[in-house]
Amino acid sequence: MLLMNCSLYEKVGDMDMVAPVVYLCASIRGGRQHCASYAELARLLSTYGRLLNPHVGNMSMHGAEAIGTLQGDKRIHDRDVQWLEEADVVVAEVTQPSLGVGYEIGRAVAMNKPILCLFRPEPGLQLSAMVRGAHDRTKIIVRDYGDDNLAEILREFFKPYLENESLTL
Repeated sequence: MLLMNCSLYEKVGDMDMVAPVVYLCASIRGGRQHCASYAELARLLSTYGRLLNPHVGNMSMHGAEAIGTLQGDKRIHDRDVQWLEEADVVVAEVTQPSLGVGYEIGRAVAMNKPILCLFRPEPGLQLSAMVRGAHDRTKIIVRDYGDDNLAEILREFFKPYLENESLTL
Protein backbone atom coordinates (compact mmCIF):
# COMPACT_ATOMS: atom_id res chain seq x y z
CA MET A 1 0.00 0.00 0.00
CA LEU A 2 1.38 3.40 -0.94
CA LEU A 3 0.69 6.19 1.48
CA MET A 4 2.55 9.06 -0.17
CA ASN A 5 3.02 10.51 -3.64
CA CYS A 6 6.56 10.09 -4.90
CA SER A 7 8.44 11.80 -7.66
CA LEU A 8 10.34 8.77 -8.90
CA TYR A 9 9.64 5.11 -9.57
CA GLU A 10 12.58 2.77 -10.08
CA LYS A 11 13.88 -0.73 -9.59
CA VAL A 12 16.30 -1.24 -6.71
CA GLY A 13 18.10 -4.53 -7.26
CA ASP A 14 15.40 -7.00 -8.27
CA MET A 15 12.63 -5.19 -6.38
CA ASP A 16 10.16 -2.62 -7.56
CA MET A 17 10.31 0.36 -5.27
CA VAL A 18 8.60 3.69 -5.20
CA ALA A 19 11.72 5.76 -4.80
CA PRO A 20 11.24 9.09 -3.05
CA VAL A 21 13.42 12.09 -3.67
CA VAL A 22 15.32 12.63 -0.42
CA TYR A 23 16.92 15.77 1.02
CA LEU A 24 19.49 15.31 3.81
CA CYS A 25 20.02 18.09 6.35
CA ALA A 26 23.28 17.98 8.29
CA SER A 27 25.72 20.47 9.74
CA ILE A 28 28.23 21.98 7.32
CA ARG A 29 29.49 25.22 8.87
CA GLY A 30 28.12 24.45 12.33
CA GLY A 31 30.72 21.70 12.72
CA ARG A 32 31.75 18.52 10.92
CA GLN A 33 32.42 16.42 14.05
CA HIS A 34 29.79 13.89 12.95
CA CYS A 35 30.76 13.70 9.28
CA ALA A 36 31.33 9.92 9.42
CA SER A 37 27.71 9.55 10.55
CA TYR A 38 26.57 11.83 7.70
CA ALA A 39 28.49 9.70 5.19
CA GLU A 40 26.87 6.49 6.43
CA LEU A 41 23.46 8.15 6.51
CA ALA A 42 23.90 9.40 2.93
CA ARG A 43 24.91 5.89 1.84
CA LEU A 44 21.84 4.33 3.46
CA LEU A 45 19.47 7.02 2.17
CA SER A 46 20.70 6.39 -1.37
CA THR A 47 19.32 2.85 -1.09
CA TYR A 48 15.82 4.25 -0.55
CA GLY A 49 15.63 6.82 -3.32
CA ARG A 50 17.37 9.66 -5.10
CA LEU A 51 19.43 11.62 -2.60
CA LEU A 52 19.61 15.21 -3.83
CA ASN A 53 22.66 16.21 -1.82
CA PRO A 54 25.03 13.29 -1.17
CA HIS A 55 27.89 15.79 -0.82
CA VAL A 56 26.71 16.43 2.76
CA GLY A 57 28.42 13.16 3.71
CA ASN A 58 31.65 14.07 1.93
CA MET A 59 34.47 13.90 4.48
CA SER A 60 36.47 16.56 2.62
CA MET A 61 33.60 19.07 2.67
CA HIS A 62 35.58 21.97 4.09
CA GLY A 63 36.43 23.87 0.92
CA ALA A 64 34.47 26.30 -1.21
CA GLU A 65 31.06 24.96 -0.11
CA ALA A 66 31.81 25.82 3.52
CA ILE A 67 33.51 29.18 2.87
CA GLY A 68 31.07 32.06 2.91
CA THR A 69 30.81 34.80 0.35
CA LEU A 70 27.65 36.77 -0.26
CA GLN A 71 27.27 35.43 -3.80
CA GLY A 72 28.21 31.90 -2.77
CA ASP A 73 25.87 31.95 0.22
CA LYS A 74 22.96 33.13 -1.96
CA ARG A 75 23.66 30.40 -4.51
CA ILE A 76 23.82 27.71 -1.79
CA HIS A 77 20.63 29.00 -0.14
CA ASP A 78 18.66 29.12 -3.38
CA ARG A 79 19.89 25.71 -4.54
CA ASP A 80 19.12 24.07 -1.21
CA VAL A 81 15.63 25.62 -0.99
CA GLN A 82 14.98 24.38 -4.54
CA TRP A 83 16.09 20.89 -3.46
CA LEU A 84 13.81 21.09 -0.41
CA GLU A 85 10.90 21.94 -2.69
CA GLU A 86 11.77 19.02 -4.97
CA ALA A 87 12.14 16.51 -2.14
CA ASP A 88 9.44 14.06 -1.18
CA VAL A 89 10.96 13.56 2.27
CA VAL A 90 13.53 15.30 4.46
CA VAL A 91 15.94 13.52 6.78
CA ALA A 92 17.77 15.77 9.24
CA GLU A 93 20.77 14.69 11.28
CA VAL A 94 20.39 16.97 14.30
CA THR A 95 23.18 15.86 16.65
CA GLN A 96 25.45 18.83 15.90
CA PRO A 97 23.57 22.07 16.62
CA SER A 98 23.32 24.01 13.37
CA LEU A 99 21.39 27.14 12.44
CA GLY A 100 21.26 25.95 8.83
CA VAL A 101 19.74 22.59 9.73
CA GLY A 102 17.15 24.32 11.93
CA TYR A 103 16.33 26.69 9.07
CA GLU A 104 15.94 23.78 6.65
CA ILE A 105 13.68 21.91 9.06
CA GLY A 106 11.52 25.03 9.45
CA ARG A 107 11.26 25.43 5.68
CA ALA A 108 10.39 21.74 5.30
CA VAL A 109 7.65 22.07 7.94
CA ALA A 110 6.23 25.06 6.06
CA MET A 111 6.27 22.97 2.86
CA ASN A 112 4.41 20.16 4.67
CA LYS A 113 7.19 17.63 3.99
CA PRO A 114 7.51 14.39 5.96
CA ILE A 115 10.59 14.88 8.17
CA LEU A 116 12.75 12.40 10.06
CA CYS A 117 15.07 14.03 12.62
CA LEU A 118 17.89 11.81 13.84
CA PHE A 119 19.81 12.52 17.05
CA ARG A 120 22.83 10.48 18.16
CA PRO A 121 22.93 10.68 21.99
CA GLU A 122 26.37 11.58 23.33
CA PRO A 123 27.60 12.76 26.72
CA GLY A 124 27.21 16.51 27.00
CA LEU A 125 24.78 16.83 24.08
CA GLN A 126 21.09 17.48 24.42
CA LEU A 127 18.64 17.88 21.57
CA SER A 128 16.82 21.20 21.36
CA ALA A 129 13.30 21.12 22.80
CA MET A 130 12.14 22.87 19.61
CA VAL A 131 13.17 19.80 17.61
CA ARG A 132 12.32 17.06 20.11
CA GLY A 133 9.00 18.76 20.93
CA ALA A 134 8.01 18.90 17.24
CA HIS A 135 7.65 15.10 17.14
CA ASP A 136 4.05 14.37 16.17
CA ARG A 137 4.35 10.72 15.02
CA THR A 138 2.99 11.58 11.56
CA LYS A 139 4.74 14.37 9.64
CA ILE A 140 7.66 14.96 12.01
CA ILE A 141 9.41 11.95 13.50
CA VAL A 142 12.26 12.49 15.97
CA ARG A 143 14.37 9.46 16.87
CA ASP A 144 17.52 8.81 18.85
CA TYR A 145 19.82 6.55 16.87
CA GLY A 146 23.08 4.69 16.94
CA ASP A 147 24.89 2.22 14.74
CA ASP A 148 22.71 -0.56 16.14
CA ASN A 149 19.32 0.88 15.12
CA LEU A 150 19.82 3.34 12.25
CA ALA A 151 18.96 0.85 9.50
CA GLU A 152 15.74 -0.17 11.28
CA ILE A 153 14.67 3.46 11.86
CA LEU A 154 15.17 4.23 8.17
CA ARG A 155 13.37 1.06 7.12
CA GLU A 156 10.36 2.04 9.25
CA PHE A 157 10.35 5.65 8.02
CA PHE A 158 10.53 4.61 4.36
CA LYS A 159 8.10 1.69 4.75
CA PRO A 160 5.23 3.55 3.01
CA TYR A 161 7.39 3.75 -0.12
CA LEU A 162 8.19 0.08 -0.33
CA GLU A 163 6.02 -2.09 -2.50
CA ASN A 164 8.07 -5.12 -1.52
CA GLU A 165 9.13 -4.93 2.12
CA SER A 166 11.90 -7.50 1.77
CA LEU A 167 14.54 -4.77 1.34
CA THR A 168 17.66 -5.54 3.35
CA LEU A 169 20.45 -3.11 4.03
